[in-house]
Amino acid sequence: MDMVWDVLWQLIKAFFVGGAICAVCQIFIDKTKVTPARILVSLVVLGVALTAIGVYRPLVEFAGAGATVPLLGFGYLLAGGVQEAVAEQGLLGALSGGLTAAAVGVTATIVFSYIVSLIAKSKDKS
Repeated sequence: MDMVWDVLWQLIKAFFVGGAICAVCQIFIDKTKVTPARILVSLVVLGVALTAIGVYRPLVEFAGAGATVPLLGFGYLLAGGVQEAVAEQGLLGALSGGLTAAAVGVTATIVFSYIVSLIAKSKDKS
């Protein structure tokens, strides 16, 4: 029974942290004149910056998917890949680490998008 409560507690933490991140982003989109694309890019950069100063990892350990699924988590993934590659390969790792860390997710996105494009028929909006 303890395992059920542990899983439930992890789900609750992920829901509230991820929801809070998304709510703040939606407020920025609704209340500012900054374009959504710039806000999304800013989230990735903020994820990298928060990872670099050591703030984002404790949030990921606390909230799990609630912190890794939003775009801040993509920045966290890139920064973590760069840090790991630099530790292993030196300065050259700064160029390849982020791409290596994100390769599986990007590849899955491309493959599944292609499969959906074969199944679904696109329609004109007008």
